[in-house]
Amino acid sequence: MEGLLSFNQTDYPFQLFSLSHICMVLLTLGLLICMYIFRGSIRGTNKRLFKYALIAFLILGEVSFHVWYLLNDRWDVLINLPFQLCSISLYLCTIMLLTRNYKVFEVSFFVSMIGAFVALVTPELFFGFPHMRFIQFFIAHITIILSCFYMVWIEEYKPTLGSVMRAFIVLNIMAGFVFIVNKLIGSNYMFLAEKPINASIIDYLGPYPWYIIPLEVMALTLFMLLYFAVIKLQKGN
Repeated sequence: MEGLLSFNQTDYPFQLFSLSHICMVLLTLGLLICMYIFRGSIRGTNKRLFKYALIAFLILGEVSFHVWYLLNDRWDVLINLPFQLCSISLYLCTIMLLTRNYKVFEVSFFVSMIGAFVALVTPELFFGFPHMRFIQFFIAHITIILSCFYMVWIEEYKPTLGSVMRAFIVLNIMAGFVFIVNKLIGSNYMFLAEKPINASIIDYLGPYPWYIIPLEVMALTLFMLLYFAVIKLQKGN
């Protein structure tokens, strides 16, 4: 049990597109399909329970991450401040679910959804199943994705083209702030100071700092694709 909580990567190495990784991707798709199919039932009788379950998993994902670092005496301002897109998304989604504020939804839906999707496919992860960090990582990112679609399918919020642009502007404001933090303390939050160590899509976007420009284009493109996919599904209801 102790090994599952340690920082020893050699006992539980993570492999991209391994069976455990693919299972997590398929689990995400399965949960999304179930939530879409049973959206009427959830909306009718189980909405409050479902919402607070999502909030609980979001909080658990963030708290367990910090507790794990503290238990191993590894907590560091260079790594653990809430400036990675995943941590920002956990906070955004929690506020979105609690307040049901449409402006928070606009930003959270696109920023959190795309960030979690990319992280799910190409995770910056060094511990494989059944290590605690593997489980925590995927619970957090799967819950972010479910929370975003909860707002669309259960709460019936509808993003607009304006939502896309506002989310993109806020993302850049956040990135600008995080860039300054990175310069001040020597961190690499949001991978704005250097590429991630693990294989990722950033590897194909050129050297630092030029990969930031295609990342911007890719983010806006994914925002637009997500918007049109959601609009098409809503029209089919």
